[in-house]
Amino acid sequence: MRILGIDPGLRQTGFGVIEKIDGKISYIASGTIKTTSGKGAGLEDLPSRIKIILDGLFEVIEAYQPIQVAIEKVFVNVNPQSTLLLGQARGAAISAAVISNLPVAEYTALQVKQSVVGNGHAAKEQVQEMVKILLKLAQAPKADSADALACAICHAHGGQGLGKLATAGYRVRGGRLV
Repeated sequence: MRILGIDPGLRQTGFGVIEKIDGKISYIASGTIKTTSGKGAGLEDLPSRIKIILDGLFEVIEAYQPIQVAIEKVFVNVNPQSTLLLGQARGAAISAAVISNLPVAEYTALQVKQSVVGNGHAAKEQVQEMVKILLKLAQAPKADSADALACAICHAHGGQGLGKLATAGYRVRGGRLV
């Protein structure tokens, strides 16, 4: 099973592709789709940024032929405008997967970190280091790529998307199943 993990962002969208064979995961590729030339993320250039994200993900999907997509859910920021912009980048990423007829699973950052690091409140550096270890990489990937790979790893470890995790007999407390 080949999984494409996506960490959506309006300036940089991270992607990571892994393969799961007989319960073992292996690294295929990762990177970022950059939509900025150094200036801030203003509304005036939003359509062109969305197009760059869509086109970039279409290229990734065509090149690596994943059969499933795992994407990080957006959390609400202090700044509602930032949350809306991030949501549009996420929508572009989901659209690329859906248009390519790929199933999409969604995970919160807490679920991803819990799955990969064992701590839902892990720092970015911890996620990067665990991704490096789990995928036997020579060096830790950059933050956006590591988050995307972590999302794919979370899915490979048995996640079936938000709301589809086996929760019988469990309660959610503090964002974790107990």
